[in-house]
Amino acid sequence: MFGNKALKSTLLVSVLALAGLTLSFQANAACNLVSTVDGKPLAIKAVDTDTPEAKQFLETCVNPYTKLYAADAEAAKKGKREYNYNNCTGCHGGKLEGVMAPSLRKDGGTGAFDTKWVYAKNATDKGMFESIAGGTPGASGGTMFIWHNQLPGKTGDGLSTDQILKAIAYIRLNYKGDGEKTWLK
Repeated sequence: MFGNKALKSTLLVSVLALAGLTLSFQANAACNLVSTVDGKPLAIKAVDTDTPEAKQFLETCVNPYTKLYAADAEAAKKGKREYNYNNCTGCHGGKLEGVMAPSLRKDGGTGAFDTKWVYAKNATDKGMFESIAGGTPGASGGTMFIWHNQLPGKTGDGLSTDQILKAIAYIRLNYKGDGEKTWLK
């Protein structure tokens, strides 16, 4: 009789543990991206051409390039190259100072959004990725185009997940504003 109860208890504990692991895995299995424009899901998935860093971001919502670039100035040049090459400078300026769009340095200025993010969600990697990938509704007076190459309505050929993440890491490393740098934790 003791053996039967012990077996049932062990089986019950095992099933509960497996269920807990499954739920935990499902909760962390993907980064659920949503549109800054309308809050609907952004259909961005990992593809064969994605780098391991891009795939990691799509699972965790944490940009691995930010810490990599913070530790390696030579590697950080790749982020600046993406930012410049993809003409982020046309609106946000060559030094992230803001031209036709808000400053991305957040180190002061005369504009309403020169010291704070236009969208509070941009304080996280996930939020900034969503704003760039899927565009914005224009709370600052202008709209951000849709940039991700997997989304309908994208600008030109669009940008890959990896290209956007590298540009974000460059922006993060040049942030001068007040507040916590949550992306470095």
